[in-house]
Amino acid sequence: MSAAPPDNDVLWARGIVKSHHGTPALRGVSLGVREGEVLAVTGTRGSGKSTLLGCLSARLPVDEGEVWFNGTPVHTLTPARRERLRLQHFGHVGSEPHLVPELTARENVALPLLLAGTGRRAAYTAAAEWLDRLDVADCAALRPAELRQNQRQRVAVARALAPLPPVVLADDPGAPLHRDEREQVLRILASAARSHRLTLVLATHDPEPAGQADRTLTLVDGLLTAAPAAPSETGSTAVSAAR
Repeated sequence: MSAAPPDNDVLWARGIVKSHHGTPALRGVSLGVREGEVLAVTGTRGSGKSTLLGCLSARLPVDEGEVWFNGTPVHTLTPARRERLRLQHFGHVGSEPHLVPELTARENVALPLLLAGTGRRAAYTAAAEWLDRLDVADCAALRPAELRQNQRQRVAVARALAPLPPVVLADDPGAPLHRDEREQVLRILASAARSHRLTLVLATHDPEPAGQADRTLTLVDGLLTAAPAAPSETGSTAVSAAR
């Protein structure tokens, strides 16, 4: 019988293995992430970063191993329960914004709040506040097709943060932005996570954004290169590449 995850780890994984169409993406990854921690996962394209975020967020089932969220064994949940968990407790922003084209920027940001049952006025107030924080308040009434690429990405970040989910998974969110804009958006992400005690896991192939993180790990061919100790050995936030 496996040991329970540490109490102060909001996310915890042990020995997770995941393949795509027979090609290994993760080859035995173990890690723990504290509540409120900003963790960066770096690595080249194809190293397994997106797959790791998918497994941690309950979007992808693991082939082997364990994934826990706040004491819930994600790896044992049915697909329907995984999806419900993901929608209720995880925010996500990727390298492409994937905004709803028929909705304005304000409506896009308010949408997850409205779907969660937040009142219309409160949802739109929160949306306006986050658009202002991301410096795109003047885009509130515009639809995605009317926005520049960097504006669409900022709206997507605002949408991920507006519901204040316990965990935000950011998969190379600065990829479509110029360097200065990328650094600003990543600072806002990290600052929002710390000020609201959200857990942020940032995946990036660029080592520079990792400077915003409390801790940085590196994936190489589906294995974590930093291996202080396995979670089960320390009972804390240690990270290992388990084989």
